[in-house]
Amino acid sequence: MNTDSGKTAIVTGASSGIGRVIAEALARAGFTVFGTSRRTAGNGPAQVSMLTCDATDDESVATLVAAVLAQTGRIDVLVNNAGIGLIGGAEESSIAQVRALFDVNLFDTIRVTNAVLPSMRQRGQGRIINIGSILGLIPAPYSTHYSATKHALEGYSESLDHEVRSFGIRVSLIEPANTRSGFEQNALEPDAMLADYDRARADAGALMRDLVSTGDDPKVVADAVLKATTDARPRRRYTAGKSARQVSLLRRFVPTEMFDKSLRQQMRLPV
Repeated sequence: MNTDSGKTAIVTGASSGIGRVIAEALARAGFTVFGTSRRTAGNGPAQVSMLTCDATDDESVATLVAAVLAQTGRIDVLVNNAGIGLIGGAEESSIAQVRALFDVNLFDTIRVTNAVLPSMRQRGQGRIINIGSILGLIPAPYSTHYSATKHALEGYSESLDHEVRSFGIRVSLIEPANTRSGFEQNALEPDAMLADYDRARADAGALMRDLVSTGDDPKVVADAVLKATTDARPRRRYTAGKSARQVSLLRRFVPTEMFDKSLRQQMRLPV
């Protein structure tokens, strides 16, 4: 495809998984793409310029944005993709661990977004696309803190879209379900494990691995990002994949008691 659009995109967390697939899809669509990773990437995505950036650090983010603007003079699209999981009982994580999770899954997004908004406002256009999760819509036993970060990202994204729309900037949220990306392999373990949760934690981890192994191809997320990037009237939310669409509909229309019962059955919890 690769017809040069003359536009520039930044994709955070682009060295592997969903971020890598998104970066390559944008490059094929004709964007000049800069991907980021916290460590130097030796084998980055095809046709993507990889830059080292620690999105938890203000100076590192400012350096990234300055480097991209120096090379291209513009940032048309920002895809906030970087994130990490955490499987375990809610009380098994210290406040320090939860704070670190929020720093990566929410505050990184805010930090990079704040850094690109001035140039987007100056040019009067831009798209900010945040990679959320279907767990930002539904309860997630034994992924409580991860789900909390994604619920927060939902509120941030929708509110920000209202604020920046008058500057020609739109914010969209992509909501994938289980995706074959290796994400679960990098999930954190609680830093204060309790024996009372051993069995439930193990069951939750096994279920997550099963769901991911049969989950959607990361391409469905990249396709949703491309739609959010190119739609003349972008939506605030794009569910990515069949299972994400099904869960979203069930959450909206199925009675709460019935939805809760189904969720507990799937999680192997007593009904």
